Amino acid sequence: MSTRLKVTQVKSQIGGKQNQRNTLRTLGLKRIGDVSAHEDTPTVRGMIATVQHLITVEEVD
Repeated sequence: MSTRLKVTQVKSQIGGKQNQRNTLRTLGLKRIGDVSAHEDTPTVRGMIATVQHLITVEEVD
């Protein structure tokens, strides 16, 4: 059984680099307070690392 990650946007993307804005959009986050859930894969972990200063991450069973 794989782990899922709950990703929440807590800071604005305004003033961020284009690749960070694209990464947030790919994660399904459009505005502060948006939440999305993803499988814990190396690809998702890489996207999380790119925008770690704008989001919070929790493990969900």
